[in-house]
Amino acid sequence: MIPFDINPRLAGDTYHVADLKLCAVRLMKDANYPWLILVPRKPDLIELIDLEAPERAELMEEIALASQALRETTDCQKLNVAALGNQVSQLHIHIIARHQDDAAWPGPVWGAVKPVAYDPGERDRLISDLADRLSA
Repeated sequence: MIPFDINPRLAGDTYHVADLKLCAVRLMKDANYPWLILVPRKPDLIELIDLEAPERAELMEEIALASQALRETTDCQKLNVAALGNQVSQLHIHIIARHQDDAAWPGPVWGAVKPVAYDPGERDRLISDLADRLSA
């Protein structure tokens, strides 16, 4: 594993799912939406352009892999993928599974409703399913 420091807010808002070649994959602590965060495990990254070209290509492959795993696990209608970083500058990518009946549909998820804690069994099942798909 590549040693790196994850922003405390990202660490506190998420559960560990898996480590890919470049990124740590984490699940947001919000059961309103199955929501992954990919954090490249390299120091001092803020923007996509802070990665070297081969790492940017690897990041895109890992975004596709995580997106596929999330879609297969949740049977979502839409995936939202974003790299905002306005509140946490450490480079991270959001991959959010959206359903037409979710709390924020069709708008953005940020601030739409209060986060809902996962049932521990559901959380563990989701993490396990995602980790299995990511390692296949």
